[in-house]
Formats: sequence, structure tokens, C-alpha cells
Amino acid sequence: MIFSGSLIEFIDGGKFCCGHVTGITDKKIHLLNQNGREINLPETRILLASRQVYPPALSREALTATLQRVAANRTALAAAISLKELWEIVCEEPGNEFTLDFLAELHFGNAVDDDQRAGFLRAIFADSLFFKFKNGSIAAHTPEQVEQLLLQRRREQDKAQLLEQTADSLQKIMQGLPVTDSEWPDRERCLQWLCEWVLLGSESAEEEFIRQVLKKAGLTSPHAGYDLLVKAKVWDPDENLALLKSDQPVEFPEPCLQIAETLREATAEELLADPKRRDLRALNILTIDGSFTRDFDDALHVEKTSDGNIQVGIHITDVSYYVPPKSPLFAEARERSTSLYFPEGHIPMLPKNLSLDVCSLIQGKLRPTISFLVTLAKDGTLIHSTIVPAVIEVKRQLSYREADSLIDRDPDLMMLNVVRQQLRQQRIDKGALLLSLPDVNVDIRDREHIQVYLSPVDTPSRNLVSELMILANGLAANYLAGQEAPGLFRSQPPPRKRLIAGAQNSLQDIARQRRFLSRGELTSHPKPHSGLGLNSYTTITSPIRRFLDLVMQHQLSNMIHGRGILFSGEECKTFAGIIQQKLGRANAIRQQRNRYWILRYLQPREGQRVKALVVGVGPKRVNLLLCDCLFDVDLPPNPAFPVEPGDTVRLQLARVKPLDNILRVEW
Repeated sequence: MIFSGSLIEFIDGGKFCCGHVTGITDKKIHLLNQNGREINLPETRILLASRQVYPPALSREALTATLQRVAANRTALAAAISLKELWEIVCEEPGNEFTLDFLAELHFGNAVDDDQRAGFLRAIFADSLFFKFKNGSIAAHTPEQVEQLLLQRRREQDKAQLLEQTADSLQKIMQGLPVTDSEWPDRERCLQWLCEWVLLGSESAEEEFIRQVLKKAGLTSPHAGYDLLVKAKVWDPDENLALLKSDQPVEFPEPCLQIAETLREATAEELLADPKRRDLRALNILTIDGSFTRDFDDALHVEKTSDGNIQVGIHITDVSYYVPPKSPLFAEARERSTSLYFPEGHIPMLPKNLSLDVCSLIQGKLRPTISFLVTLAKDGTLIHSTIVPAVIEVKRQLSYREADSLIDRDPDLMMLNVVRQQLRQQRIDKGALLLSLPDVNVDIRDREHIQVYLSPVDTPSRNLVSELMILANGLAANYLAGQEAPGLFRSQPPPRKRLIAGAQNSLQDIARQRRFLSRGELTSHPKPHSGLGLNSYTTITSPIRRFLDLVMQHQLSNMIHGRGILFSGEECKTFAGIIQQKLGRANAIRQQRNRYWILRYLQPREGQRVKALVVGVGPKRVNLLLCDCLFDVDLPPNPAFPVEPGDTVRLQLARVKPLDNILRVEW
């Protein structure tokens, strides 16, 4: 029972406190605590009340001094109590709950006074290994519980030691000082936790530990974790966080690498053992690609026929020859779905000794292909086409720049250029939209002075390759559609609004038109592709880089060999779902990474003004493109500065934070 004048024990701020009850109302106990403060407590907060009642006649100062003396005495009693010996006596008793008085008397050996009772209670709270205070009683832990608590304590002690070591080591790392293995034996484990925390935040398993470590080390800046990992040489100063945060595979599994290492270039005899495979090694075949391209998956040839027509050959490396559907390589390609290209390098869909060597159409090497042999009239009208497995040897490997410089005097390139113009016009006449924006190339060779330059994609050689790849892809789709075979067909409904036509359109018009395009679709049956001006379309021309193309190459190869369809309609639908999911992931990584590098390029110009093209003007937003990097930005309209689509303005780069993905511009 609690009376006015009782001394009570309660916990305040995690510590035991002694108080003198000065009054009791309905649900509150009014008291003076040992620090001389008057407070009110609910009865549920009171752990123990004295049997002795202290007279209220004492002055406030005298009462406070008494409380302090009593509290000190009880603390000293608690410190002298060893609970282990008492626990060993009672832990085997039937039932494990005891009264406070019983255990206190058992320990002290006689009837106990208020201070001894309170001291014993304090000892129970101070060391919860053997006993637990619960609902006014004291429960003795079982030996199993004690063992578990001991184990937990050892873990906590180890964690505390680890926290101390890690905090000290991180401080040294940030100061550029060396940290030895003996100073920090758990370096790898802790840095891995730090990686996970930077990437996953509150979802990381060791979030609390890392937060405590950084706080203890005094490293509390927003990017302290990132900076530490760079200083520790775990991460590059421009680490690809978008990639690390995703589940996009980077390294190849061991079974894939083992298979890839055993694959070698097929000989002509091995390839021509297939009676369907044609020997086209004598043709004057060339490739046209970017200067830094190393995975060549398409090649071309052209020649005049005896009757004055033109035969064009579009030769696609036959990856299906090396990567059968049951192979782990096929499964890994399905998981990746595409090769990823960044300014700092690329992540291939297939291991490099396949993508850059065995499957690549390298000059002077024999390679299996799926070849599209197309006969065109002088006006570009399609007369005949056939799709065959073949063996080729590339005679020339040209870059786009080299091809452009030769296109007016090289006989083959001159003929191909005429074909290119004819095919392009045919598609335009069928409603195709030519929406090519310049390529944005980021040069990061000097990380302190990143450069961005725009490359036109409508040069003759680039258009030449593009038109012939579109032709081959359309022919593949038509072939499968004509055979009523399932596949993976790309389609696109008409644009929601058509703004342009023909081939000569401004950058501003193209950028505006892109905003009204309908979303493309991927289906197992053919549908029209309005953007390309074709009734059916697929992609088969990049089997090294795209899983969709590899699947279609398998389907097409099986059919032209006379073996019928390889993948059923249901399997194609499954592939379509997987491809859309994986490409969504890959595209998100690609876009975030490209955005990061553009922001890195803009960062040194923070506070400066840059040129921007007004693309569209709405009631609430003005859409613009930064002219030197084609970066999309938008601003609320400025009544004092009215603009129209097509205007060029200068915007201020108010804030550029690459790691935070922030770009703020102002009029």
C-alpha cells in the first residue's frame, strides 16, 4: 500500500529514483524526488513503496537530503548483491516466480528492512541475467534462458568492440591514414555492410550498426558512406549506383564461363556440313559500325545482277549456332535481355569471348550467319528475297566516318547509298516517322573535365545501316507471319497527334513529335508498326546484344532449315513478358547512369547560363532541351519572359547535384 509519507522507488530516465509521497489523488501520486523536484506519477510507475512512513514535518531541504542518503545506501546495497548464488539455489525450484520479500530474505538471511528490499530490487534491474521483475513478482530464468542471455551479451560485447574498431578505422580512412588488418580484422565485412547501407538505406540488414558507427566516427555528412567507400577504394569516385541498386547481373556464372571458354571458331568444313548453309565466302562483304565497336553482329554486301537489278546481302551473325536454347548461356542471356553500354564501359549479354570474338563478324574470320539475300529493281522495288544460313568472311571493316568519306567514290557504298535513299523514301511514303535526335556522347577520359558532344545519326552511312537492318527485320517478320508462325513482334499504334512528315524536320519538331508517340508493344503475333511504316516488324539483327533477336534467330533458323517452329505461341508470350520486365530494368539503369554523367558534366557550370531550346509551352510548364547535351528540363512559365516553341533561351543552372540526382534551372 502507498500512503502519504511513504518512500517509493520508480525509474526516471532509465535510472532508479527515490521519492517521498506528499499526497495521493484519484490516479496520481504527488511526490518530492531525491533531486528536490515535485512531480506527479501514475500509480503504475511505482515499483516499490516503503513500509515505514516518514513524517511530513521535515523541511524540504531535510527531506531531500534524507532521500539522497537513502538512495545512496540502496545503490550500495544493490552493488554488493551477487544474484548468481541465489539463482543457483532457486532455479530448480518448481515454479519460477517468487515474491520480492522471499528472495531478499533468502539472500540477506533474515527479515529485511525497506532499504534491503529496495536494494535487492535495484540489483534485479541492474543485472537481468538471472531474474526478471514482472507484475510485482520476480521470475527466475531457466538455465537455458540464462545461457541464451549470456550468448546475447557476448554478441553485444563483440558488437560494441566491433563498433569501436570500425569507427576508429573509418576516421583513419577519411584522413587518408593506413589501417592494418590487426587494427580492423573485420574490414571486409564492415565495408560490405556500409555498401549495403548506402544502397538500401533503412532496408539494409545492419542499418542501425552503420548509423551508430558513422555517428561515433563523427561522419554525418549526407554522403559520408559514399565518400568512405571511395576513400577505401571499394568504389570508384563515380560508382554506378543505379547498377548496384538493381539486380542486373554483371559477372557471369561459372557454368556460363566454362561453356564459353570451350567454344571455338567453327571451321568451314564443320559449318558446311549443314546442307542448308550456303558458302558466301567469296562475296565482298563489309561491316560499318562505330569507331569503338568490337561486337560486330551485322555485315553487308551489294552487287549488280546480270539483268541490271541489285542484290543486297544483309548478313547477321548466327549466334544460335553457338548458344542453343537449353544452354546456360541462353538462360543467362534471357536474364540480362540486353547488353548495357555506359560511358565507362559495357556489360555484355554474352561472355566477351563470344560477343567480341567467336560470334563477332571480324575481318578475315569465317563466321556462320543468317543471311538475307534481297533482289531490288533499279527503283528500289523489292523483287525477291530469301533467308538462308550461310558462311561468310568479312573483307572490310569500316567505321561510320570512314564509310561517309568513301560513299561518293566507293562502288559498293555508292550502290548501297542509292538503295538506302530508296528504302527510306518508301517508308516515308507509307507514313514512317523519322525521329532521330543526335547521339549524346559523354567523354569521361578526364574526369575533372568531362566533355559532351553530339553526333548526328542521320549521316549517310548510319542511315544506310539503319535502313538495311529495318529491311531485314521486316522481311523476317513477314516470313514468320506468312508461315503463321508465332514470334516476338514489335508494333506501334499511330501517334496520338501527328506533327511532322518527310525527312527534313527540325530538332524542335522531332522533340515535340516524340512526346505524342504511342507506346510500342511486343506481341507473339504481327501487328502494324506505324513509326516505321511497316505492316509487321521484329528485330533479329543484333543477336549478340539483344535476347529478343536471339530468340527470333532461333525461331527463324529452325524454320528455314525445314524443322518447323521451335518456340510455341505460349513460349513466345512468356519470352515477351520476361523481355519487357528485364528491358524495363536495364533501361532504367541506362537512363539513370546517362543522367548522372550529364549532371557531372554540368556540375562545374553551376551558377552559369546555358542555351536551351523551347520544345513546348503549356499553361503550367515550359518544356526545354539544353542545347549542348539534349537534356530535358521544364520550368513554370515566366509572365515577364514569354517564349514560343522553337525559341532559344538562356537558363541559369541554379543547382547541380549528381549524387542526389538534382538539377534545378531558373529563368
